[in-house]
Amino acid sequence: MDALVIHSAGDLRVEEVATPALGTGQLQARVRFGGICGSDLHYYQHGGFGTVRVKEPMVLGHEIAGTIEAVGSGVQGFAVGDRVAISPSRPCGRCRYCQQGLQNHCLDMRYYGSAMRTPHVQGAFRQQIVIEPSQAYRLAEGVSDAEGALSEPLSVALHAVRRAGPLLGKSVLVTGCGPIGALIVIAARRAGATRIVVTDVGAFPLRTAIKVGADETVNVGERPDALDAFSADKGSFDVLFEASGNQAALRGAFDAIRPRGIIVQVGLGGEMTLPVNTIVAKEFELRGAFRFHEEFEMAVDLLNKRLVDVKPLISATLSYRDAGRAFALAADRSQAMKVLLDFE
Repeated sequence: MDALVIHSAGDLRVEEVATPALGTGQLQARVRFGGICGSDLHYYQHGGFGTVRVKEPMVLGHEIAGTIEAVGSGVQGFAVGDRVAISPSRPCGRCRYCQQGLQNHCLDMRYYGSAMRTPHVQGAFRQQIVIEPSQAYRLAEGVSDAEGALSEPLSVALHAVRRAGPLLGKSVLVTGCGPIGALIVIAARRAGATRIVVTDVGAFPLRTAIKVGADETVNVGERPDALDAFSADKGSFDVLFEASGNQAALRGAFDAIRPRGIIVQVGLGGEMTLPVNTIVAKEFELRGAFRFHEEFEMAVDLLNKRLVDVKPLISATLSYRDAGRAFALAADRSQAMKVLLDFE
């Protein structure tokens, strides 16, 4: 079968790889769509991120949906033809963090398309994949495979919103409106936030933010001091979701957050220097949000019940054979949010 294999920065190839063997208690799925994530772009553009580097050929991808085409012996509850969203997260279930219900911190995590460990964990941008039944979540009739492929980034957003605590009646600021920032808008609204303001440096992401439910957007590229209007009386927002991974975005929002406000850092970038005096004086709570676990099932449930709409985020769908153009488009924030690869 064909797969998208990264060898080094800029060297992404369509290669033939072995069709996986179906084992007892496993499922084989035909991959239909895969979403290009920010981490995929980092591997493609830079050969990795931070200290994580591609050291050997690796199949990219972890945002996928497809159709069950074979059911291993001993598997119940699935049938050939079932359409499923597939979780890329495979915690060991045995380490102390898994035993505490913190599977996203698993000590032996195997996450599709990750060079964090060597040998690398091969990804899901391939025509067929063998999975565990615990990774498969059925998509309801009427929910497209393309929407199903967004279950993974939606799970990240849901985990971030859960890390913030109750949002009912709260005023929320989201800095950075890539796909995760936009999905945080959706998740925060479902959680009861009554006011959501979004910042970014680009017009296209901000237009998308309005489409998915933001009340107001601020282009800090054009108006760097625009958040000053929210700083009166020690701040306006109860919760900040920082989704850009940019130090300037995080620091620039501090004056707009009220005392004892909650800051959830979602975006990953370089190391940051923070004004600790401000954190102390305003008694901020700074919380990280990393990946997800049980939120994947929640994401699919929300999609199946039509309680969220992720379609405005899908900017384009291209064949995996045209991966170079797809990755270039995904990197262009002036015209794309989420670009999907079609593996048919």
